[in-house]
Amino acid sequence: MDDPLTTTSQGSKSPTFRLMDVSSLRALDQFTEPFDVVIVGGGPSGSACAYWLAQAGWRVCVVEKKTFPRVKTCGDGLTPRSVHQLRAMGLEEAVAAVGHRYEGLRAHGFGASLEMSWPEHPVFPHYGYTITRFDLDGLVATHAEAHGATVLTGVEAIEPLDLVEGGAGRLGSASGVLVQDKEGVRAEIRGRYLVVADGQNSRIGRALGTSRVKEWPMGLALRGYYRSDRHDEPWIDSHLDIRDPDGRVVPGYGWIFPLGDGRVNVGVGLLSTAGAWKGVNTTKLQEYFVAQVGADWGLSEDTSEGPATGGRLPMGLAVGPRVGERTLCVGDAAGSVNPFNGEGIAYGYETGRLAAGVLGEALSFEEPGRLSLYEERLDEAYGDYYRVARAFVRLISEPKILQVCVASGLRVKPVMTELLAVMSNLMSNSERGPAEWGFRAAASLSRVLPERAWNAVFKTSDISPTNVG
Repeated sequence: MDDPLTTTSQGSKSPTFRLMDVSSLRALDQFTEPFDVVIVGGGPSGSACAYWLAQAGWRVCVVEKKTFPRVKTCGDGLTPRSVHQLRAMGLEEAVAAVGHRYEGLRAHGFGASLEMSWPEHPVFPHYGYTITRFDLDGLVATHAEAHGATVLTGVEAIEPLDLVEGGAGRLGSASGVLVQDKEGVRAEIRGRYLVVADGQNSRIGRALGTSRVKEWPMGLALRGYYRSDRHDEPWIDSHLDIRDPDGRVVPGYGWIFPLGDGRVNVGVGLLSTAGAWKGVNTTKLQEYFVAQVGADWGLSEDTSEGPATGGRLPMGLAVGPRVGERTLCVGDAAGSVNPFNGEGIAYGYETGRLAAGVLGEALSFEEPGRLSLYEERLDEAYGDYYRVARAFVRLISEPKILQVCVASGLRVKPVMTELLAVMSNLMSNSERGPAEWGFRAAASLSRVLPERAWNAVFKTSDISPTNVG
């Protein structure tokens, strides 16, 4: 069934959500029987996990603190990986009706610029969409509900029920969560399994024992909306030589993503593994970037839609443990953001789907031990790739290396096209195993990066371009 669409005052289409906004838990006696799976968080990973479980016939309950639609800080860009997952859930048509289709990336840096279409791929489409999380997240959650999931909004998960601490390298376990509605009424929601999908600052994840590997990449992003006549361009723009107000190059990038509804999403992202952003005022950096590109895009205080908002992003599966006796962590709660490009939505959908598959096996065979397959499948899907990505972030955190790589690479389109495929995880893997895939990523990067740069970073890294897997 198609989700209903209405026309907004801006002339764009925005979905109408019919999720269960629970104003009181007193009358909800339906929660006396345990669900098969309770999912904390209704963002990309939680809603995707709920959809795949519900459409397979399992009883699922999603607990979401906010009420849809709601504003969420994000770049609002869907890469071909995200589109592929939305298509698999039967949602691409609905996203296309609300969002703006774009064809590729326009990169700028150190005096050069280059337009690159998304690469052709046997699995993923060669285009993406931009769509605000205000529109997108409720769309996926509603879709999960339409397929049988119970989705509770305006209800916060307070703490795990019957918490049992995990052993070494294991997530704690629980039989559900204690929840509270907007009126302060509390209730217990129990399930045979619990999925933690409540984002990077996961309250339930921390209660179950998760922590972040501080030596691994962390991103910091800030974004705002502006009205612009260029709102419907076919490219998303990335600026790779962002400078702070003193003119120093910082580890990160700036972006302008046309939304097709009269607005553009404008932001800056910083990448660091060792506090390289210390002393950088991101609000000032955003203001500087807006001033830098403002004339070209018509950005000013008059066209601003409000103050910029930001957040931190653990990357490269930096958060764990992710598996307990009856618990799993997915999406940002597991630090699944791609360190190469800061993309999180696709990996939310993918990890949610991977978790649903493992949970389906555990439920079907009544074998909780099958949850261990989740970690194996994460490593198969992302292990080698993320090891290369984490090393790459160490590399470009050095401004001089960043300048050499970008200034030379942007002038050689075939090299940059290959690099785009690597950084957006769109390499074809049809004839390669995971180790070969990771090696190809490292080999592709080595054609762009100076040998001295590799030597500087990989001598203390957990990977090298000649020793992957």
